[in-house]
Amino acid sequence: MAFGPQGAQAEPLDDGGPAFEETESLFAQVLDSCRVLRKVQGTSATMPGGKRVEKPIGSKEKSSNLFDYLWGCRLLLNPQDEMKFLLHRLVAVGSLSPGLADNRELGAHCERLNQRVQRSHQGDAITGLLLLYPSYMVLIAECSSEALVSVLQDLRNLQTRPPSSALIVQARILVVSHDLPGRLFQQWSFRVLTPPAQTPGNRPEHEPTEKLVADTLTQLMKLGNCLRETPKDLKAAQETPLDQMPELLVSQEVLGQLLEREELLTPLQYLQTYHSPVNVLLDSGHIFGGCQPNMA
Repeated sequence: MAFGPQGAQAEPLDDGGPAFEETESLFAQVLDSCRVLRKVQGTSATMPGGKRVEKPIGSKEKSSNLFDYLWGCRLLLNPQDEMKFLLHRLVAVGSLSPGLADNRELGAHCERLNQRVQRSHQGDAITGLLLLYPSYMVLIAECSSEALVSVLQDLRNLQTRPPSSALIVQARILVVSHDLPGRLFQQWSFRVLTPPAQTPGNRPEHEPTEKLVADTLTQLMKLGNCLRETPKDLKAAQETPLDQMPELLVSQEVLGQLLEREELLTPLQYLQTYHSPVNVLLDSGHIFGGCQPNMA
């Protein structure tokens, strides 16, 4: 709902008109949401470690923000889920360092990162997939907000390593999806693709970035759904021959084109844009949000 400038008069709603019916419909949706919240206050959920979290009916504690509302609705729909954070998905591509002797080194590095995240945030695990091509990589990570920042910081740090120890040279983010209803990947794994992955037909060199990204994400989601149907055993899942499913793999040619698109943010640019404090220096010499003038 948008409000006009101060002093502007709103047009009156006609009884029984289309605007009145639309307002009545929105009001009914708000009432339904309130009923959902009241039901959620009496539900309980199992958190990591076996701890039960209950919100009895009549409790004085009420939801006061969007996170509480979404968390409550999620518990109502899936009361058995182990949830204590909103789920996000990162999809990024990158080019491997020419000096990288074994691509498995990057896979082992990501596994150590996952272990550090689990130790720092108990019950918070990263699930997803790392595809290691001969010259490129595709990263899909599903995790909480804190773990997402850790993954982005790690990608940024990997690019700033000395050439002798560099694992990746360049990386760009395709998408960061927020508040997912569930995980596409039930565990973390990485795959080394020995032959170059190719798709039938050649794509135009100057294809719009929006279409290029959309087609790439569609292929990756199809790949995730295909792997989801495989056995949940980690060893059996890692032995699934992805090289025999070229139609589900993004070609190296497409990955190279994505890395050349400057519209896509790098991990450093994303962190600076969405995870950095805002300190705006005004013309008066004051920093926005500060109480002391800037004497510099």
